[in-house]
Amino acid sequence: MDNKYKILANDGIDLAGKLALENAGFIVDTEFIPQDTLTNSLNEYQGIIVRSATKVRKELIDANPQLKFIARAGVGMDNIDVDYAISKAINVINTPAASSRSVAELVFAHLFGACRFLPESNRRMAEEGGSNFNGLKKTFAAGTELFGKTIGIIGFGRIGQEVGKIAQGIGMKVVTSDLMFENISIKESFLALFPWINIVEFNTLLSISDHISIHVPGQKNSAVIGHDEFEKMKDGVGIVNCARGGVINEVALIEALDSNKVRFACLDVFENEPTPSLAILHHPKISLTPHIGASTAEAQERIGDELAEKIIAFLA
Repeated sequence: MDNKYKILANDGIDLAGKLALENAGFIVDTEFIPQDTLTNSLNEYQGIIVRSATKVRKELIDANPQLKFIARAGVGMDNIDVDYAISKAINVINTPAASSRSVAELVFAHLFGACRFLPESNRRMAEEGGSNFNGLKKTFAAGTELFGKTIGIIGFGRIGQEVGKIAQGIGMKVVTSDLMFENISIKESFLALFPWINIVEFNTLLSISDHISIHVPGQKNSAVIGHDEFEKMKDGVGIVNCARGGVINEVALIEALDSNKVRFACLDVFENEPTPSLAILHHPKISLTPHIGASTAEAQERIGDELAEKIIAFLA
Protein backbone atom coordinates (compact mmCIF):
# COMPACT_ATOMS: atom_id res chain seq x y z
CA MET A 1 0.00 0.00 0.00
CA ASP A 2 1.30 3.42 -0.96
CA ASN A 3 1.92 5.13 2.40
CA LYS A 4 1.48 8.68 1.10
CA TYR A 5 -2.05 8.92 2.51
CA LYS A 6 -2.69 11.31 5.39
CA ILE A 7 -5.87 11.11 7.42
CA LEU A 8 -7.34 13.72 9.74
CA ALA A 9 -9.36 12.22 12.60
CA ASN A 10 -10.82 15.59 13.47
CA ASP A 11 -13.12 14.35 16.23
CA GLY A 12 -10.68 11.70 17.41
CA ILE A 13 -10.45 7.95 16.95
CA ASP A 14 -9.91 5.08 19.37
CA LEU A 15 -6.23 4.24 19.87
CA ALA A 16 -6.65 0.70 18.51
CA GLY A 17 -8.08 2.04 15.26
CA LYS A 18 -5.36 4.67 14.97
CA LEU A 19 -2.64 2.08 15.48
CA ALA A 20 -4.21 -0.24 12.91
CA LEU A 21 -4.18 2.55 10.33
CA GLU A 22 -0.62 3.55 11.15
CA ASN A 23 0.54 -0.07 10.98
CA ALA A 24 -0.98 -0.19 7.49
CA GLY A 25 1.18 2.77 6.45
CA PHE A 26 -1.18 5.71 6.93
CA ILE A 27 -0.33 8.95 8.72
CA VAL A 28 -3.12 9.78 11.18
CA ASP A 29 -3.45 13.24 12.75
CA THR A 30 -5.85 13.66 15.68
CA GLU A 31 -5.34 17.35 16.43
CA PHE A 32 -8.72 19.08 16.21
CA ILE A 33 -9.13 21.78 13.55
CA PRO A 34 -12.04 24.18 14.20
CA GLN A 35 -14.89 24.09 11.69
CA ASP A 36 -14.34 27.68 10.56
CA THR A 37 -10.74 26.97 9.51
CA LEU A 38 -11.17 23.40 8.32
CA THR A 39 -11.93 24.25 4.69
CA ASN A 40 -8.49 25.74 4.15
CA SER A 41 -6.63 23.32 6.43
CA LEU A 42 -7.75 20.02 4.94
CA ASN A 43 -5.84 20.20 1.67
CA GLU A 44 -2.93 18.06 2.89
CA TYR A 45 -5.20 15.14 3.80
CA GLN A 46 -6.65 12.44 1.58
CA GLY A 47 -9.25 11.38 4.13
CA ILE A 48 -11.16 12.78 7.08
CA ILE A 49 -12.74 10.94 10.01
CA VAL A 50 -15.51 12.75 11.91
CA ARG A 51 -18.06 12.02 14.60
CA SER A 52 -21.06 14.33 15.02
CA ALA A 53 -19.25 17.60 15.81
CA THR A 54 -17.45 18.22 12.52
CA LYS A 55 -19.62 18.92 9.47
CA VAL A 56 -18.53 17.97 5.96
CA ARG A 57 -20.65 20.07 3.64
CA LYS A 58 -20.53 20.90 -0.07
CA GLU A 59 -18.25 23.90 0.41
CA LEU A 60 -15.62 21.88 2.25
CA ILE A 61 -15.84 19.08 -0.33
CA ASP A 62 -15.45 21.53 -3.25
CA ALA A 63 -12.43 23.14 -1.60
CA ASN A 64 -10.71 19.77 -1.12
CA PRO A 65 -10.93 17.72 -4.34
CA GLN A 66 -8.01 15.59 -3.15
CA LEU A 67 -10.25 13.82 -0.61
CA LYS A 68 -10.68 10.14 -1.31
CA PHE A 69 -12.95 9.28 1.60
CA ILE A 70 -15.04 10.73 4.41
CA ALA A 71 -15.55 8.42 7.39
CA ARG A 72 -18.17 8.82 10.09
CA ALA A 73 -17.19 7.25 13.40
CA GLY A 74 -20.75 6.26 14.19
CA VAL A 75 -24.07 5.68 12.49
CA GLY A 76 -25.95 8.82 11.44
CA MET A 77 -24.45 10.86 8.62
CA ASP A 78 -26.64 13.95 8.70
CA ASN A 79 -23.50 16.05 9.30
CA ILE A 80 -22.13 14.95 5.91
CA ASP A 81 -23.44 15.84 2.44
CA VAL A 82 -23.32 12.19 1.47
CA ASP A 83 -24.91 12.30 -1.98
CA TYR A 84 -22.77 15.24 -3.04
CA ALA A 85 -19.59 13.54 -1.82
CA ILE A 86 -20.47 10.39 -3.75
CA SER A 87 -21.16 12.46 -6.86
CA LYS A 88 -17.57 13.70 -6.56
CA ALA A 89 -16.26 10.11 -6.39
CA ILE A 90 -15.50 10.40 -2.68
CA ASN A 91 -16.19 7.23 -0.72
CA VAL A 92 -18.36 7.73 2.37
CA ILE A 93 -17.91 5.24 5.21
CA ASN A 94 -19.72 4.75 8.50
CA THR A 95 -19.95 2.12 11.25
CA PRO A 96 -23.63 1.20 11.50
CA ALA A 97 -23.33 -1.74 13.89
CA ALA A 98 -20.53 -0.80 16.27
CA SER A 99 -22.44 1.40 18.72
CA SER A 100 -25.90 -0.17 18.65
CA ARG A 101 -25.61 -1.95 21.98
CA SER A 102 -24.24 1.12 23.74
CA VAL A 103 -27.08 3.33 22.52
CA ALA A 104 -29.66 0.71 23.48
CA GLU A 105 -28.23 0.44 27.00
CA LEU A 106 -28.44 4.21 27.39
CA VAL A 107 -32.12 4.05 26.42
CA PHE A 108 -32.71 1.76 29.37
CA ALA A 109 -30.46 3.70 31.71
CA HIS A 110 -32.78 6.63 31.05
CA LEU A 111 -35.95 4.55 31.31
CA PHE A 112 -35.03 2.87 34.57
CA GLY A 113 -33.99 6.19 36.05
CA ALA A 114 -37.05 8.12 34.88
CA CYS A 115 -39.50 5.46 36.05
CA ARG A 116 -38.06 5.82 39.56
CA PHE A 117 -37.59 9.63 39.40
CA LEU A 118 -33.80 9.29 39.73
CA PRO A 119 -32.78 12.51 37.90
CA GLU A 120 -35.02 14.78 39.99
CA SER A 121 -34.55 12.75 43.18
CA ASN A 122 -30.78 13.00 42.86
CA ARG A 123 -30.92 16.77 42.40
CA ARG A 124 -33.27 17.33 45.31
CA MET A 125 -31.52 14.92 47.69
CA ALA A 126 -28.38 17.03 47.35
CA GLU A 127 -30.38 20.12 48.30
CA GLU A 128 -32.96 18.79 50.78
CA GLY A 129 -31.86 15.31 51.83
CA GLY A 130 -30.63 16.47 55.21
CA SER A 131 -33.69 18.56 56.06
CA ASN A 132 -36.61 17.00 54.19
CA PHE A 133 -35.77 13.31 53.88
CA ASN A 134 -39.26 12.02 54.70
CA GLY A 135 -40.86 14.58 52.44
CA LEU A 136 -38.71 13.51 49.51
CA LYS A 137 -39.41 9.87 50.29
CA LYS A 138 -43.11 10.58 49.92
CA THR A 139 -42.61 12.69 46.79
CA PHE A 140 -40.72 9.98 44.94
CA ALA A 141 -42.61 6.94 46.23
CA ALA A 142 -44.83 6.41 43.17
CA GLY A 143 -42.30 4.83 40.82
CA THR A 144 -43.27 2.22 38.25
CA GLU A 145 -41.74 -0.99 36.90
CA LEU A 146 -40.86 -1.63 33.27
CA PHE A 147 -41.80 -5.31 33.54
CA GLY A 148 -45.06 -6.02 31.75
CA LYS A 149 -45.24 -2.60 30.11
CA THR A 150 -45.43 -2.04 26.35
CA ILE A 151 -42.53 -0.31 24.64
CA GLY A 152 -43.10 1.13 21.19
CA ILE A 153 -39.95 1.28 19.06
CA ILE A 154 -40.16 3.71 16.14
CA GLY A 155 -37.55 2.52 13.65
CA PHE A 156 -36.38 -1.09 13.85
CA GLY A 157 -32.87 -0.85 12.45
CA ARG A 158 -29.81 -2.09 14.31
CA ILE A 159 -30.30 0.12 17.37
CA GLY A 160 -34.05 -0.46 17.47
CA GLN A 161 -33.41 -4.19 17.38
CA GLU A 162 -30.99 -3.98 20.33
CA VAL A 163 -33.57 -1.96 22.27
CA GLY A 164 -36.13 -4.63 21.50
CA LYS A 165 -33.85 -7.43 22.71
CA ILE A 166 -33.24 -5.71 26.04
CA ALA A 167 -36.94 -4.93 26.44
CA GLN A 168 -37.93 -8.50 25.74
CA GLY A 169 -35.28 -9.72 28.17
CA ILE A 170 -36.71 -7.70 31.07
CA GLY A 171 -40.27 -8.78 30.39
CA MET A 172 -41.65 -5.90 28.35
CA LYS A 173 -44.07 -6.24 25.46
CA VAL A 174 -42.48 -4.97 22.25
CA VAL A 175 -44.30 -3.27 19.39
CA THR A 176 -42.57 -1.59 16.50
CA SER A 177 -43.32 0.47 13.41
CA ASP A 178 -40.97 1.05 10.48
CA LEU A 179 -41.56 2.03 6.86
CA MET A 180 -39.45 -0.94 5.73
CA PHE A 181 -42.23 -3.26 6.92
CA GLU A 182 -44.36 -2.09 4.01
CA ASN A 183 -42.32 -4.65 2.07
CA ILE A 184 -44.07 -7.92 2.95
CA SER A 185 -40.98 -10.12 2.49
CA ILE A 186 -38.94 -7.88 4.82
CA LYS A 187 -41.75 -7.93 7.36
CA GLU A 188 -41.93 -11.72 7.27
CA SER A 189 -38.17 -12.09 7.63
CA PHE A 190 -38.14 -9.84 10.69
CA LEU A 191 -41.00 -11.76 12.28
CA ALA A 192 -38.99 -14.94 11.77
CA LEU A 193 -35.95 -13.40 13.45
CA PHE A 194 -37.90 -11.64 16.21
CA PRO A 195 -41.04 -13.69 16.85
CA TRP A 196 -41.70 -11.80 20.09
CA ILE A 197 -42.23 -8.41 18.43
CA ASN A 198 -45.57 -7.10 17.21
CA ILE A 199 -45.37 -5.03 14.04
CA VAL A 200 -48.11 -2.37 14.05
CA GLU A 201 -49.12 0.78 12.21
CA PHE A 202 -47.50 3.99 13.42
CA ASN A 203 -50.69 5.45 14.91
CA THR A 204 -51.44 2.17 16.65
CA LEU A 205 -48.01 2.22 18.23
CA LEU A 206 -48.64 5.72 19.54
CA SER A 207 -51.95 4.72 21.10
CA ILE A 208 -50.94 1.48 22.85
CA SER A 209 -47.38 2.12 24.08
CA ASP A 210 -46.55 2.85 27.71
CA HIS A 211 -43.09 4.02 26.64
CA ILE A 212 -41.84 5.07 23.21
CA SER A 213 -38.23 4.99 22.01
CA ILE A 214 -37.34 6.65 18.70
CA HIS A 215 -34.62 5.30 16.39
CA VAL A 216 -34.85 7.05 13.04
CA PRO A 217 -32.44 9.26 11.05
CA GLY A 218 -32.43 13.03 11.33
CA GLN A 219 -35.40 14.65 9.62
CA LYS A 220 -35.04 17.38 6.99
CA ASN A 221 -38.53 18.84 6.98
CA SER A 222 -40.61 17.97 10.03
CA ALA A 223 -40.43 16.09 13.30
CA VAL A 224 -41.61 12.50 13.63
CA ILE A 225 -43.35 13.37 16.90
CA GLY A 226 -45.23 16.65 17.17
CA HIS A 227 -48.49 18.02 18.58
CA ASP A 228 -50.72 15.63 16.62
CA GLU A 229 -48.71 12.57 17.59
CA PHE A 230 -48.69 13.47 21.29
CA GLU A 231 -52.48 13.73 21.19
CA LYS A 232 -52.71 10.12 19.99
CA MET A 233 -50.57 8.75 22.84
CA LYS A 234 -51.67 7.25 26.13
CA ASP A 235 -51.86 9.63 29.06
CA GLY A 236 -48.69 9.29 31.14
CA VAL A 237 -46.50 7.91 28.38
CA GLY A 238 -42.69 8.06 28.64
CA ILE A 239 -40.63 9.25 25.63
CA VAL A 240 -36.98 8.48 24.84
CA ASN A 241 -34.90 10.08 22.08
CA CYS A 242 -31.37 8.76 21.68
CA ALA A 243 -31.53 9.13 17.88
CA ARG A 244 -31.20 12.66 16.48
CA GLY A 245 -32.26 16.11 17.58
CA GLY A 246 -35.31 17.33 15.71
CA VAL A 247 -37.18 14.03 15.48
CA ILE A 248 -39.27 15.33 18.40
CA ASN A 249 -40.76 18.82 18.26
CA GLU A 250 -39.42 20.21 21.53
CA VAL A 251 -42.10 22.90 21.89
CA ALA A 252 -44.79 20.25 21.57
CA LEU A 253 -42.88 18.03 24.00
CA ILE A 254 -42.80 20.69 26.71
CA GLU A 255 -46.52 21.33 26.27
CA ALA A 256 -47.20 17.60 26.59
CA LEU A 257 -45.06 17.38 29.72
CA ASP A 258 -46.72 20.41 31.31
CA SER A 259 -50.18 19.00 30.64
CA ASN A 260 -49.17 15.58 32.06
CA LYS A 261 -49.93 13.93 28.74
CA VAL A 262 -46.30 12.79 28.85
CA ARG A 263 -45.06 11.63 32.25
CA PHE A 264 -41.38 12.05 31.42
CA ALA A 265 -38.96 12.48 28.54
CA CYS A 266 -35.41 11.18 28.21
CA LEU A 267 -33.21 13.09 25.77
CA ASP A 268 -29.66 12.39 24.64
CA VAL A 269 -30.00 14.59 21.54
CA PHE A 270 -31.43 18.06 20.97
CA GLU A 271 -32.70 20.40 18.28
CA ASN A 272 -30.05 23.03 18.92
CA GLU A 273 -26.89 21.09 19.71
CA PRO A 274 -24.54 22.06 21.17
CA THR A 275 -26.72 24.70 22.84
CA PRO A 276 -30.02 23.05 23.86
CA SER A 277 -32.83 25.37 24.86
CA LEU A 278 -33.01 26.42 28.51
CA ALA A 279 -36.63 25.27 28.63
CA ILE A 280 -35.46 21.74 27.87
CA LEU A 281 -32.42 21.84 30.15
CA HIS A 282 -34.38 23.12 33.16
CA HIS A 283 -37.54 21.04 32.83
CA PRO A 284 -37.96 18.81 35.91
CA LYS A 285 -39.57 15.98 33.93
CA ILE A 286 -36.72 15.54 31.44
CA SER A 287 -33.78 13.17 31.97
CA LEU A 288 -30.77 14.62 30.15
CA THR A 289 -27.47 13.37 28.73
CA PRO A 290 -25.13 15.28 26.35
CA HIS A 291 -25.29 13.07 23.21
CA ILE A 292 -23.32 10.17 24.69
CA GLY A 293 -25.24 7.23 23.22
CA ALA A 294 -22.20 5.77 21.47
CA SER A 295 -19.72 7.03 24.03
CA THR A 296 -18.62 3.84 25.72
CA ALA A 297 -15.10 2.44 25.69
CA GLU A 298 -16.35 -0.73 24.03
CA ALA A 299 -18.28 1.06 21.29
CA GLN A 300 -15.41 3.41 20.48
CA GLU A 301 -13.00 0.49 20.21
CA ARG A 302 -15.38 -1.33 17.87
CA ILE A 303 -15.86 1.86 15.83
CA GLY A 304 -12.10 2.41 15.54
CA ASP A 305 -11.50 -1.18 14.49
CA GLU A 306 -14.31 -1.14 11.92
CA LEU A 307 -13.23 2.20 10.45
CA ALA A 308 -9.63 1.07 10.14
CA GLU A 309 -10.69 -2.16 8.46
CA LYS A 310 -12.91 -0.34 5.94
CA ILE A 311 -10.38 2.40 5.16
CA ILE A 312 -7.53 -0.09 4.67
CA ALA A 313 -9.72 -2.23 2.39
CA PHE A 314 -10.70 0.84 0.35
CA LEU A 315 -7.23 2.35 -0.11
CA ALA A 316 -5.01 -0.73 -0.04
